Amino acid sequence: MTDGAETIERSVTHATFAVERKYDASPARVFAAWAEPERKARWFGNPEDGVAEFELDFRVGGREFNRGKVEGQEYTFEARYQDIVPDERIVYAYDMHFEDARISVSLGTVELKADGDGTRLTYTEQGAYLDGLDTPEQREQGTGGLFDALAEELARDR
Repeated sequence: MTDGAETIERSVTHATFAVERKYDASPARVFAAWAEPERKARWFGNPEDGVAEFELDFRVGGREFNRGKVEGQEYTFEARYQDIVPDERIVYAYDMHFEDARISVSLGTVELKADGDGTRLTYTEQGAYLDGLDTPEQREQGTGGLFDALAEELARDR
């Protein structure tokens, strides 16, 4: 297939990875940081380059849309929420675009469990990474960075 003057080599890499974090916050507080638009925009966006667009309709069947820049390059995240159990579980299907190219389609599952005075978050992603434009390793690293930003958000309201 050609895209303008260049040929694109089509491929799909399927992978699953999991990221765990322990937060010094109750499951209800961690859940709220996902569910409340203002809070989610603070930790899920990229404050250095700015978020161009952000929408959150946090309900089963609802949509999340986030477009912003990372190191000057535009990324777009678009999700549909498939399952939400307050303070316990969030399941969403999403795709990522880099500039105008779709780079992945994934299913993300967030599980929240009380752990002492805090919460253990386990995130599992099952993804199809497209045309060599993204890799499971890059996505896992980026996801870990987002969950570090979530820790900072939770520390704000302590």
